[in-house]
Amino acid sequence: MTFDHALNLYEQRRSQLNTPRAIQNFLDAIPYSCEPVYRCPLRVLRDRLAHCFDGALFGAAALRRLGYSPLVLDMIPDDRDDEHMLALYKKDRHWGAVAKSNTVGLRFREPIYRSLRELVMSYFELYYNVEGEKTLRGYTVPLDLQTFDKYDWMTSDAAMERIAQRTDEIRRFHLLTPAMIAHLSPVDDRLFKACFMGANEDGLFKPGG
Repeated sequence: MTFDHALNLYEQRRSQLNTPRAIQNFLDAIPYSCEPVYRCPLRVLRDRLAHCFDGALFGAAALRRLGYSPLVLDMIPDDRDDEHMLALYKKDRHWGAVAKSNTVGLRFREPIYRSLRELVMSYFELYYNVEGEKTLRGYTVPLDLQTFDKYDWMTSDAAMERIAQRTDEIRRFHLLTPAMIAHLSPVDDRLFKACFMGANEDGLFKPGG
């Protein structure tokens, strides 16, 4: 079964995934996966389960059906937190994002950001670990998933490892200087509690764990 056919069947039973916000709503409605496996977009649709990598690829595939290029971007933390992936879309020369996250603040962004750096920085204050440390340090250039069409990335789990490996190889941009990092303040306690509301604790990165 193709990804488009599977989505068509899904949309016959439920509201259509015809906007970036609707795609985000679907990702928010399914459980966060704590399993150390990758799911292709078709399997996400079948299993109703995803972590951030799976969710970003599903978002990119669903956005592609709306006419957007299937682009993902990896946000890079220090070694005390997990990476986080976004599915990108651009409207009227401004960037937005769709994402699956175990925390509240690392999900949808409206297409209002003039640059990718501006978009990524909108996540900075909300990107922190269970110790309340702000951990975002950089991001990759966008990865166009069309280059993986020959591996059937939308319907084959076998293509996922190739994509994950490629995100480790592409160019990265650094956001903070060592001096900036040394003077970062801890996350406000109220914000800390709000963003971890409803999180699956089994899926949270444990520094030193």
